[in-house]
Amino acid sequence: MRKQKSLKLNFIMNAILTMSAFIFPLITFPYVSRILLPVGIGKVSFATSVISYFALFAQLGIPTYGIRACAQVRDDREKLTRTVQEIFIINIVMSIFTYIFFAIALFIVPRLQQDKILFVIVSLTIFLNTVGFEWLYKALEQYTYITIRSIIFKFVALLAMFVLVHKKSDYIIYGGISIFAASASNILNAINIHKYIDIKPVGNYNIKRHLKPVIVFFAMACATTIYTQLDTVMLGFMTTDTDVGYYNAAVKIKIILVSIVTSLGTVLLPRASYYVDNGFKEEFLRISQKAINFVMIVATPLLVYFTFFAREGIIFLSGNAFVGAIIPMQIIMPTLLLIGLTNIMGIQMLVPLGKENMVLYSEIAGAVTNLILNTLLIPRMAASGAAIGTLVAEVVVWLVQYGGLRNTVLTAYKRVHYGFILLALVLASAASVWVKTLSFNTLRPSIAAFVVLVISAVLFFGIYLLTLTLAKESLVLDIEKQVIGKVVSKIRKR
Repeated sequence: MRKQKSLKLNFIMNAILTMSAFIFPLITFPYVSRILLPVGIGKVSFATSVISYFALFAQLGIPTYGIRACAQVRDDREKLTRTVQEIFIINIVMSIFTYIFFAIALFIVPRLQQDKILFVIVSLTIFLNTVGFEWLYKALEQYTYITIRSIIFKFVALLAMFVLVHKKSDYIIYGGISIFAASASNILNAINIHKYIDIKPVGNYNIKRHLKPVIVFFAMACATTIYTQLDTVMLGFMTTDTDVGYYNAAVKIKIILVSIVTSLGTVLLPRASYYVDNGFKEEFLRISQKAINFVMIVATPLLVYFTFFAREGIIFLSGNAFVGAIIPMQIIMPTLLLIGLTNIMGIQMLVPLGKENMVLYSEIAGAVTNLILNTLLIPRMAASGAAIGTLVAEVVVWLVQYGGLRNTVLTAYKRVHYGFILLALVLASAASVWVKTLSFNTLRPSIAAFVVLVISAVLFFGIYLLTLTLAKESLVLDIEKQVIGKVVSKIRKR
């Protein structure tokens, strides 16, 4: 029987991985956005969004289904080997078909022909995802390996970014480096996979048993990709690369923050699937309740702070050329909380419970909502219209999932200390908003914005954490106790 890894270790590793995903764009984006400007950033963002649709068909829902399927048989190497090989066969066949359709589209769609080389480079994502077996490593909870591997490749990409990107025309190089940072490490997965499964084909495959759940997960992924990438694609076709660049700057910050909010839910999926499959209902409900409380405590201060300090965030991260991204960013900030909650309810609760259809329905509803609002609002409001469409779509997704889980998840929502969180937010806001009135005229705009962000963040999050500590919020106290305990332990060892 495979030894079960510590959830705390998994969370710590995933938190480090999340921070690396946060630090990489935080360092590189201020540099490349000032060189490539909204037009160059918009081109890469548009290409990435379009390729995401092709990658979606190549993966066919496997990234999520593979985690659950492998987690259920991870204690049996023979069964795990068969499961992985069967899923990989589906993956490789779909990838071949996807590349054929991509090649056709590249030659018949004028909008794609404008940056043919960029699209070809970004399409390497499809191949790297196929050979990466990321779903297997997550099912086996190999988060230490995933984290170390990812950080090494991001560091190499970081150096390459500063060495190779120097002028506006380097947006193609930027696109290639971005793909390298995100997916090139998957090659190591293929090399190391023999440690966990047998490489020799086992034969007598039962591909059919995976098709129905894979199609359901594909439909879920399809709906999700539509309402998460459709805004960028529609902006690219209906407006300009500059508008896409503005929206990308706003979404870039949102993605960084969402990765922090959803970090706990990511490591809980294989464990939740394991608990459900083995009948540990109480353990399943316990970690689900803790996850929802975690999202509430972490997401709400982030969305409030970055709504107030959107201007400073955009100017620091992207420069004055991206001031058009400020309003879209403010509109889109509430999605931090909504995505955090639907990540827990959908991926961690509904999927392990075998209720993938409910997740699918919620995401279809979100996709349809996003499509309709984008069609109506983008021509009039450009990036802001896309942001409104995304926000309303996330609200719809949450409503549908909550309706499907109401009896199970209601207790978790009731246990959240909303009064403590609200009080902490009010005090934190009052302690920090005045920093916006400070004048730093002698400094460059980006430096002034950074100073404001540092001072205000220390005040805002310091007061927020202090308030919850004094209010004796259980999860905050538990985390603080563990952190202090480890620090004291290290000091004593010295």
